[in-house]
Amino acid sequence: MNFSLLIALLLIAMNAAATVSVCDVTPDENVHFNSPFRNCAITDPEDACIEQDQDSNLIADGNNRLTTPIMISQGGNIMGDVNGDGEVNIADVNAIINIILNPAPADDHEWVDLGLPSGTLWATCNVGASVPEQYGDYFAWGETTPKEYYDFSTYKWCNGTWNSLTKYCSDSFWGTVDNKRELDSEDDAASANWGSSWRMPSADQMKELCRSCTWQWIQRNGVNGQQVTGPNGNNIFLPVAGLRGEGSLLQAGVCGYYWSRTVNTADPDGACCLFLDSNSMDDAGSGNRIAGFSVRAVRVLFH
Repeated sequence: MNFSLLIALLLIAMNAAATVSVCDVTPDENVHFNSPFRNCAITDPEDACIEQDQDSNLIADGNNRLTTPIMISQGGNIMGDVNGDGEVNIADVNAIINIILNPAPADDHEWVDLGLPSGTLWATCNVGASVPEQYGDYFAWGETTPKEYYDFSTYKWCNGTWNSLTKYCSDSFWGTVDNKRELDSEDDAASANWGSSWRMPSADQMKELCRSCTWQWIQRNGVNGQQVTGPNGNNIFLPVAGLRGEGSLLQAGVCGYYWSRTVNTADPDGACCLFLDSNSMDDAGSGNRIAGFSVRAVRVLFH
């Protein structure tokens, strides 16, 4: 079931796992009500809900929806384990407060089904862009916001030098070992900026894109890039946005560099990336984590 479509109400009791029942939900799978915090006044006549213990504590986020994973029993009851630790307690209340104060980004980004063997759905534009030919933002690997200067002195996951990595490291020569191979969602520029329905692609997804699709160098609205056409004839456009190193934008319009979410375990100061120019694309590259590369997101598939 696609949890991104599952919009539900949540009731938290401090000492017990109280429940609410949701019924008669319309085919759009949205439960509509006019207050995010109390009384569940229904605004869609096709929806109905029952607040069982009548304390009026129906809780959702500022967008009138709860976007965190929840558990639903066969009878339709929703349990209050918001943070997924298997218990209903004060930590879940804190998680709800965080949801209310920091609502998830609106999930209004378009994607294309290229007919790939894995079923991966690719976004139509880069993170930070609104149309395919815009360059978008540049991110150091494992960071979620662009910045003015890209080097080890500003990199989040080291102590200022190349051999002082503090996360995503498999060799003590490079820093503190944690053997993490892929970015956690909170360090993923796609998830952090577009919401939990999006991730940066894995190295395997990038390889599939290169090896299962046809690539053609084109200009779109005056912007150089590669048009990538999938087995089913659908396509995406990857602009060659260059990269950011230290305080400069380099090779824009000539080369493109796109991060995966996969670290280079053999050389953990680097991460797997896609390189492209007018003549070729390389899905086996590794870029220095401190550099500012583009990010093209993939849609998270729920099974």
